[in-house]
Amino acid sequence: MTTASSNPSFAWTIHGERTVYDNPWVQLALIDVEPPDHSRFEHHLVRLRPVAVALVVDEQDRVLMLRRYRFVTRELGWELPGGFIDEEEDAITAAARETEEETGWRPERLERLVTFQPMVGMVDAPHTVVTGQDAKWVSAPSDPEEIGEIAWVPLDGVLDMMTNGQLFGSATLVGLLYFLSRREAKAT
Repeated sequence: MTTASSNPSFAWTIHGERTVYDNPWVQLALIDVEPPDHSRFEHHLVRLRPVAVALVVDEQDRVLMLRRYRFVTRELGWELPGGFIDEEEDAITAAARETEEETGWRPERLERLVTFQPMVGMVDAPHTVVTGQDAKWVSAPSDPEEIGEIAWVPLDGVLDMMTNGQLFGSATLVGLLYFLSRREAKAT
């Protein structure tokens, strides 16, 4: 595999950057770039704070999920709990906090599963999926903006849910696919 760092002829030259919009959640910038053997131009870049998502599994082989309406796409679907990582947090701490705020369940035995960029060509938004077990019910969800239907969904039905368009967001899809493939690889 050849990468830009191992082959400089693939690397783009960055001549500068200017911020168009900035707030605590999102930044929009224009980057003055020049691809190899191409003309120089301005490219949009959206930067988001890092995100942590929790894939919590119970002893009955079910995953903790929320069914929510998302106004951006005007759809109702299932997703894993998660949200932005606060400055003083790591991904594991943020995933545990977000799970408790959004579902009322506190996961234990958390570990990093996978980190990825959902739209690397235009958006810088690192997402870390954390897996957890042994969740304990602690209280009703405390984040009124993130409340949805909370359910323990059987993992053996997840692929059908993907096929039927019932799952939302790249973190949910990547996390579940990675978890299921890793589990399958361990079983063989």
